[in-house]
Amino acid sequence: MEMKKTSYSNEAVLVGPFHQLITMDGLCPRGPLDDSDLQIIDNAGIIMRNGIIDAVGRYADLDDFAGKRLEIDFPSVVLPGFVDAHTHICFAGSRAEEYALKLGGSTYQEIAMSGGGIKNTVKQTRAASFEELLQGVLSRTSRMLSRGVTTCEVKSGYGLTVESEVKMLKIIANAEQIQPVSLIPTCLAAHLKPEEFETARSYLDYLIKNLFPILIESKLSKRIDIFVEKGAFSVDDARYYLQKAKEKRFDLVIHGDQFSQGGARLAAEIRALSVDHLEETGIEDIKHLVESNVIPIALPGASLGLGMKFAPAKKLLWEGLSLVIASDWNPGSAPMGDLLTEAAILSSYEKLSMAETFAAITARAASALKLSDRGILKPGMRADFSVFPTGKYQEILYHQGTLTPHMVFTGGEATYAV
Repeated sequence: MEMKKTSYSNEAVLVGPFHQLITMDGLCPRGPLDDSDLQIIDNAGIIMRNGIIDAVGRYADLDDFAGKRLEIDFPSVVLPGFVDAHTHICFAGSRAEEYALKLGGSTYQEIAMSGGGIKNTVKQTRAASFEELLQGVLSRTSRMLSRGVTTCEVKSGYGLTVESEVKMLKIIANAEQIQPVSLIPTCLAAHLKPEEFETARSYLDYLIKNLFPILIESKLSKRIDIFVEKGAFSVDDARYYLQKAKEKRFDLVIHGDQFSQGGARLAAEIRALSVDHLEETGIEDIKHLVESNVIPIALPGASLGLGMKFAPAKKLLWEGLSLVIASDWNPGSAPMGDLLTEAAILSSYEKLSMAETFAAITARAASALKLSDRGILKPGMRADFSVFPTGKYQEILYHQGTLTPHMVFTGGEATYAV
């Protein structure tokens, strides 16, 4: 889809009228949600000024606005810009051949043991130039924007040396400056132990000693992630690493309980900000997450890519947690990279309400990234929102990702599908 951009970031503009505006305001931050909880404004408008929402309400009530107007002349539903809280979109190469092996019956672990998996992408990413990796990120964020994503978390983790990890984080920072999607960098240098190191602990010590100081000084990332899993890092090694990161005041997140249990319990123990995956999480683990207020992030793209069961999303909500859904876009286990489609599929299988699904990719997802200025349409928030060409909000999930926005606003900059 070809996109056209227009900037309104330095002026006051009234946008509308919209048939329906879903504010996502006033929702409980944790636990189940009903569609009746949604605050819906009919025949609505948004006034944005200098990239910030100045007013939201019925268009008729905003009609005395004296500034510029951007009239919407088609059936329209507005939602806050989507927040994709877990991605790996800085990478080089493809693993399509491995996908064929998975279809033939090979498991993720078997492919990894034979030199594929993360190691395959590390090899290709290390060999790629700065410009090649940057263009890859820009291409993927452009596609995400066309699907309504206005904020995206991006992990490093395909370098596995200090030099390569810093290179990836610099690419993410560079991409943040030259395209409209907000990028939130996370350091996942503890993705896998590289072959150059004899033990996991020696590699983690190498990162603590050599990479942490660079991150602190350069401010390339204030978030530290680790893959807690058989074949990656043990619970004990992850606890050691994350405790050192916590002492340096990094925010902590964990890849946990994808193939085996342990990561979620550790996330609760150290009070991580979030634990992501959770396909193997049991009820006792969930109770620990509730007690420590850890945010669970479900990654249906990985379940689809690997042919695995989904995270127990409904159970997480019933127990009182704040469910977030993210795409996990990566070249191996989750190559689709389409947040809306994945959220729609998960909602169907897990019987999530539309309110729960939309909250999981807007307001609750923003909270998982500690972003208080987006995910809700109200005065003072960033002017990040998407305009879908339909008159009823239910159509958006009903079409399971095939209904895409006609317009996406990011901080006052409008992108149009043409």
